Amino acid sequence: MLRSVMTVGAWTMVSRVLGFARDMLIASRLGAGPVADAFFVALKLPNLFRRLFGEGAFNAAFVPAFAGTLATQGRANAQALAERMGTLMTLWLGLLVVLGMVFMPQVMQVLAPGFTDNPAKFALAVELTRITFPYLLFICLTALVAGVLNGLDRFAAAAAAPVFFNLISMATLLFLTPYVATPGHALAWGVTASGVVQLALVMWATAQAGMALNLLRPPAVTTEVRQVLKRMVPGIIGAGVVQLNLAVDIIIASLLPSGAISFLYYADRVAQLPLGVIGVAVGTALLPLLSRQLRSGQALSAHRSMNRAVELALLLTVPAAVGLAVASGPIIAALFQRGAFGAVEAAASSAALVAYAVGLPAFVLVKVFAPAFFARGDTATPVKVGLGAVALNLGFNLMLMGPLQHVGVALSTALAAWVNALLLGWLLMRRRDWVVDRRSRRTVPRILVAAAIMGMAVAALGWLLPAGAGSVERALVAAALITAGGTVFLGAGVALRAFDPREVLRMLRRRRVPQAAR
Repeated sequence: MLRSVMTVGAWTMVSRVLGFARDMLIASRLGAGPVADAFFVALKLPNLFRRLFGEGAFNAAFVPAFAGTLATQGRANAQALAERMGTLMTLWLGLLVVLGMVFMPQVMQVLAPGFTDNPAKFALAVELTRITFPYLLFICLTALVAGVLNGLDRFAAAAAAPVFFNLISMATLLFLTPYVATPGHALAWGVTASGVVQLALVMWATAQAGMALNLLRPPAVTTEVRQVLKRMVPGIIGAGVVQLNLAVDIIIASLLPSGAISFLYYADRVAQLPLGVIGVAVGTALLPLLSRQLRSGQALSAHRSMNRAVELALLLTVPAAVGLAVASGPIIAALFQRGAFGAVEAAASSAALVAYAVGLPAFVLVKVFAPAFFARGDTATPVKVGLGAVALNLGFNLMLMGPLQHVGVALSTALAAWVNALLLGWLLMRRRDWVVDRRSRRTVPRILVAAAIMGMAVAALGWLLPAGAGSVERALVAAALITAGGTVFLGAGVALRAFDPREVLRMLRRRRVPQAAR
């Protein structure tokens, strides 16, 4: 599992670093004005559906079914299942894309009601979203093929695909902008083009793995397909709960002064670095592993895998959350404060980053806890928990948007995530699907203490260092704080015996067990 996490995490880190380069370019060219707000809404809508139909409900239902079919019925039956699901997904998502493009003005009135007060901004958001909406079809098919690769224990290509999203977005912004109406149009075309490239990459990877997929074969609703679809229904609702939280954030932010959506976007991009590198990586590697262990009757191994996954998630996430909260100002300033994105915009985004950092461990724990339900075929329980989280998020938004403006939107999301994570963890323990072992009870408190020591050290250093006046000085200040934080946490963690670096190195050096021997 650790090797798989490292593979996914490494490629995700590359993608996130390129994502920061892309966002730095966007910030310098678009700032936090109406074009930026319109583009971020245009990007958010297909991503909402992507997480709903692709990475969320579909992976929760498909990956365990594919892994189980592969283990018990062989590659041919597993490939047939993937191809039938791909055909069905192509049909229903193609119809959704057509309907979405036709009725986009009505959709935008619901998603961003605050834009209606500015007809030019509203029209721009509709136009850009119509350009980006086909991305939904390509990226959901990419998620399906990535699920096949993950079931085959091939994680690299699927994790590397988002790199092309960032590269193509930067290329279109730099070179296509002179030929279209606004830089937002160039970015929108780049989004759709990247979807085509990502799908081509993972299709090539499955062919290299000996499972070339035909996603346009005549659909046949077999018993296995019906089982996946049946499990997808509560999964779609459950994933929809999370996406509804995000949609509520957009709706609320559109009612706030211009720039609020952009402030939240830039802050969320920074918070997404540890969430993507750690949470997505651990969840992606854990789901097929738990599915195989439970299908093989290895309950003790499944418990052990859960405990190590929680430890790994907290070991990497808690110090990241503390560091982002304490050093949010210098980090945002170093990344984005240039060109059209000034000190005022940087301060507004850094305040939102503090709020997102509060919920960062919860976001990652949800990614870890959810596979424990999915691997057991239970996609309904996370739905019930998520519905309560949506209600809380809406309530918190209504209470906090007035006094805290856009920061209240970010804080509401963080608080709702904590409720979601704590309830999922409690239910797993009550069912005895997750039993916290002695090692976790000893390790987790020490991780928290080491992170607290690191936070105090970074806060003290930040108070001593002068604020950088130029881009280079700001980058040096941020780099100094991050380096000091990592060094202090490593030293405190080793001294407190929260973790042993030698153990991690030993695990990474172990030779991979041959597939035939599994």
